[in-house]
Amino acid sequence: DVEAYKELKEILTEKKHPPEDIALIEKAYRFADEAHKGQVRKSGEPYFVHCLNVAYELAKLRTDPYTICAGLLHDVIEDCGVTKEDFLKEFDEEIYEIVEAVTKISNLKFTDEKEYQATNHRKILIAMAKDVRVILVKLVDRLHNMRTLQYLPIEKQKRIARETLDVYAPIAHRLGIAEIKNELEDLSFYYLDNEKYHEIAKLVESKKSERDKQIDLMIEDISIVLKMHNIPFRIFGRSKHL
Repeated sequence: DVEAYKELKEILTEKKHPPEDIALIEKAYRFADEAHKGQVRKSGEPYFVHCLNVAYELAKLRTDPYTICAGLLHDVIEDCGVTKEDFLKEFDEEIYEIVEAVTKISNLKFTDEKEYQATNHRKILIAMAKDVRVILVKLVDRLHNMRTLQYLPIEKQKRIARETLDVYAPIAHRLGIAEIKNELEDLSFYYLDNEKYHEIAKLVESKKSERDKQIDLMIEDISIVLKMHNIPFRIFGRSKHL
């Protein structure tokens, strides 16, 4: 996807990655693109577009080049049969370890409902990761999968949305990544209770101008008090996510 790659390059330049880092990321791009050649997602688009989106979101989070490379390469072991030897001919062992850990987490299975508990799942996932970069790749991988969940059967949508709400959103919250946590929660809500989601979305939208006005008035009142006491400040307001 030329446009998505262009956006990734733009954000790498914007975040001031040095040329050698960009060269490494471009190498990972070419390797993953070739490895996923011919694979398509349920949406019908090339599978590699998913990897590219994961890398783009990781770049937006200002992660290091190894993490961005791992985002591009995170499925090559599991889905493309790339061996450790072939991987290490091209990339550092550090990148391999991130990708391998993401693969292990992706293959985490529970035999029954009793064995699966959200708290235990979170603990196992974090223990298996060891490196926080593994968690970041897995969170962003799940985020893009949630954005394209409409192409899966309803039962699978609900199972993935429930797992996302119970396991992945709380981890994003613990890491302080509010933007990802909020989007994961909203997307999960959309699939778990679509009727209520639209009902609340309609209510929130109908009162948005009123809420924005209240926030502006509050900011104005607080600003006056802070200025009177010569206190430096910066105030911003936002509405809660659905």
